[in-house]
Amino acid sequence: MALSRRRLLQGAGALSLLAGRLGVPALAQPAAASDIPPILFVHGNGDHAALWLTTLWRMESNGVPRERMAAINFTDPLARTDDKVEQAGRSSTEDQRRELAEAIKELKQKTGATRIALVGNSRGGNAIRNAIKNGSGDNVSHAVLCGTPNHGVYAWDDGLGNEFNGRGPFLRGLNDGDSEVTSGTAFLTLRSEGLDKYAQADGRFIGKPGTPTNVTSEGPALKGATNLVLGAVDHRETAYHPRAFREIYKFIAGHEPSRIEIVPETTVRLSGLVTGTPGGVPTNRPVPGATVDIYRVSAETGERLGGPLHSSQTGADGRWGPAQVDPSWSLEFVLTSPDAVTTHIYRAPFPRSSEVVHLRAARPLLPADSGAGAIVLMSRPRGYFGLPRDIVLFDGKEPADVKSGVPTDAVTTLRLAAADIGRPVVAIFNGERIVMRASPASENRIAVAELTY
Repeated sequence: MALSRRRLLQGAGALSLLAGRLGVPALAQPAAASDIPPILFVHGNGDHAALWLTTLWRMESNGVPRERMAAINFTDPLARTDDKVEQAGRSSTEDQRRELAEAIKELKQKTGATRIALVGNSRGGNAIRNAIKNGSGDNVSHAVLCGTPNHGVYAWDDGLGNEFNGRGPFLRGLNDGDSEVTSGTAFLTLRSEGLDKYAQADGRFIGKPGTPTNVTSEGPALKGATNLVLGAVDHRETAYHPRAFREIYKFIAGHEPSRIEIVPETTVRLSGLVTGTPGGVPTNRPVPGATVDIYRVSAETGERLGGPLHSSQTGADGRWGPAQVDPSWSLEFVLTSPDAVTTHIYRAPFPRSSEVVHLRAARPLLPADSGAGAIVLMSRPRGYFGLPRDIVLFDGKEPADVKSGVPTDAVTTLRLAAADIGRPVVAIFNGERIVMRASPASENRIAVAELTY
């Protein structure tokens, strides 16, 4: 689990001065720590703490101290096929309940708070409900469930052991009774108005087109909770979109946020965890012996501007950093992990510091990549590409591998000729633009434009 420990700028005066320099309106009044309980953010299936990056920044920009927030990294974040059957690199609902209960205890001890708030996306909401109902309820004041499949991704009579089967014992146990929430904790559910791929009436998004799932877009709603529909957001955006942030903050704080935008800091320090995908299974287990090099690059060409700003090698804990950068710099992270493809990760400027800049190597080269001079990816960790909802342009074209309609794709791939090695490739998603450089596939390298929003 990654706990954010670096302090905010000291006092409203310093923050007002910084905001004035940057042309950003100063905060009217920072949030009082006593007004908002400590918050623990809980990621979804196969994910990690870094997905909460922008949410943490927005909270900080509203005066919530970093030391009163944390984001868990489940050791093995991917669910088992059958919850009761051990599966390498995957976790059971009980594994997640136990890890979350420990994280709740740790944040309470760190902050001295009597109760804390929990915010979860997708499977993270399952863990939250399980923890509250089975041992941790007295410790939790608020629970926000974002895109959580509270009644299943499907509700079928076969595969009852799967955590996401609405007719299975796990979800039936959580939903049993006149109320589907645990008394003593205030519950909020956030859901999409039809664009959540895991809340669809037809089974085509889970490999069974034409088969009714017996679930609808209202599946994430719970009897006894405050249930809100956010509009045309996708599955991940139910947690990470600015619209979701507003509702999360308002529910926990009891009043509207004073701002939605992220207030930059003058100096930014970055660090995080390097994790691996043994056998293709995403885990949050640390990777020792990985090298992280960071370069400042041109926002217009992706070309490196000088030598490395930072170089470090991970130890047994898998941690890299810290690296100090300017909030206006575009960056290239070069991750060299044992037995993995060398990954060049291009990022837009980081406006604020973070200890959850977690890194995973890109997927290995595939048979379909054979003959390509370079492989470049555009990745959107905090949402999916929606066409025609979004503007998605990769190297000047709308990607052919992004499907229209309900957003389902978070990564798009381009395979370039050898003559393209080293040239700029532009990735555009709505208002975000990242320029990367194509790396030679013959050297077992992949370049990734990783979007922030």
